[in-house]
Amino acid sequence: MNYIKLLNAAFSTFYFDDRLNPTHITLYMALFQEWNSSRFADEFYVNRRDLMRAAKIGSKSTYHRCVTDLDSWNYLSYFPSNNPYKGSKIKMAIIGTSDEPDVGRYSPILEQLAGHYHPRNEPVVYQHHTTNGQVMDSHRPVSGQALVSTINNTKQVNNIKQPKGRQAVFIFFEEKGFDADEGKKFFDHYESNDWKTSDGKPIRDWQALAKNWMDRTELFNEENKPNTKQPSHIKDNLRTTKNKDYGQPL
Repeated sequence: MNYIKLLNAAFSTFYFDDRLNPTHITLYMALFQEWNSSRFADEFYVNRRDLMRAAKIGSKSTYHRCVTDLDSWNYLSYFPSNNPYKGSKIKMAIIGTSDEPDVGRYSPILEQLAGHYHPRNEPVVYQHHTTNGQVMDSHRPVSGQALVSTINNTKQVNNIKQPKGRQAVFIFFEEKGFDADEGKKFFDHYESNDWKTSDGKPIRDWQALAKNWMDRTELFNEENKPNTKQPSHIKDNLRTTKNKDYGQPL
């Protein structure tokens, strides 16, 4: 997969699609970065809270509407999770690209955009220098094909696969506003599963999985919150606004 070619094809499609609004595009870009971080895997799992923050979407209903629209418009395939502790699955559509080298085509704007999405605290491996007004890239091959940055591979190496003990999980949950009991449930669940997902794959980042667990816990608690409000059709016949004289005979 070529990062620049995929982005170029996506932006060309956006230009002619009048159904899209800015939130569709920002969500697609956030999903594209997750796809890139997973080395363009055929399918990958996502965390709604992280996606909403990256896409600058503040409403859950807006998020679900946009991801459903992108699915129905064939930008991706969205598989919502019925498990409150497991993220939804995404399969990105490959838009209008081929495996042939894109000789002679180079977009500095797109390459700068690619650099904008590199992980924090990690240097960008390419630099631009102007010579007689022409943008040059020291890592761009002679054939003209732009290379995918190696920063995504670095991100994979730096992922924290498993927590360093039970206490690290408790501290992480308390920092996010949850009690240690919820952290214990998370730790015991995945410790018993040898820190593997439900489909048997090793966990790539336990902290991201813990955030998804918290999201599902909040959603589960909201949906199962008891309704203590008395229905309006039920009247309390013992309450009355009339003053009665109980000394009078019936």
